[in-house]
Amino acid sequence: MLKRMKATGEWSDETNINFLELMASKWSGVARSMDDKRQEVLLLLGESPPSHLSHSAAASQQIVKERLEALQCHFTWNLDSSGSKLLSLRDKLDDIGAEGGYSWLGHIYNLRGFIQHQLGFADKARLHFCRAAEAFRQMRNTISEEGSWLVVNYGNLAWLHHHRGEHAQSWAYLSKVDALMEEYPSPSEDELHPEIYAEKAWTLMKFSKDQKLLAADFFQRAIRMQPGRVEWSTSRLALLSTAQHKTLSVDLWEKMSIAKEQDPDNLYLAAVFLEACAKTGTNVQDEARKLARRVLRKPQSSFGGIKPLLRLYRKYISTEQLKMFLT
Repeated sequence: MLKRMKATGEWSDETNINFLELMASKWSGVARSMDDKRQEVLLLLGESPPSHLSHSAAASQQIVKERLEALQCHFTWNLDSSGSKLLSLRDKLDDIGAEGGYSWLGHIYNLRGFIQHQLGFADKARLHFCRAAEAFRQMRNTISEEGSWLVVNYGNLAWLHHHRGEHAQSWAYLSKVDALMEEYPSPSEDELHPEIYAEKAWTLMKFSKDQKLLAADFFQRAIRMQPGRVEWSTSRLALLSTAQHKTLSVDLWEKMSIAKEQDPDNLYLAAVFLEACAKTGTNVQDEARKLARRVLRKPQSSFGGIKPLLRLYRKYISTEQLKMFLT
């Protein structure tokens, strides 16, 4: 549209100034010259800047890079991007079916998108990021199609388009992030939005065993600001349980018992709870057998409880008994 206005003469000096001022308002607190603003407009129009503006090109790009680095998303969370880790995670995530109502489906697609990008498959990454946005919208089931749950997703898309050299699209998603954060601010000025804390926690718990306690802390911060999200509470408790090598404290034991009743379909939590019971010497063979039947009906991934169930049988029961279910 901007190119058409220029071609037809509708783009007057006054229009140019107004547009530049509008662009400048997006960068509150950043003092820039008129040349800087003109440089940004030219970049958005897909045109090369005049030579006398070339000195501001690097400065403009640096500002965009700083904005990207300030985002809260997978590209800024310092995740392990080694090939072996990414391939292992990709395979685990591919085992998970897109089951309706699955609490973490949007997070799964976001993580899939990041992994595909890091492995060099930009088109697949974009597809997964788009699926993540759709999954969030369906699961939130709200009147508005947008909300704070899309901040991480839009941040990922801003980075994706940046890496592809699609500056206008990257800019557009940066603006969308700004709009969401303004419309849905964090309940606490000094902390991230609970939706961001929760997705960051979920992502960290998939990447590193060493970050389980940090992930549990992020879940706790999210719960403190936005209580009532069962999946956040159960995930935090499962993390704390697996992070403790000794028997559970009485407080954690009671909380896990309550959470298991509140979220009976969470087979991962059920398996972790049985493992904690087995640590105390409790005979859990009957309960484990019932749980195994339920777990084996689900997609075979750690999200369905298979990993803690295997650990339970290997350490406290018998792998031979588990083989009976697998054959």
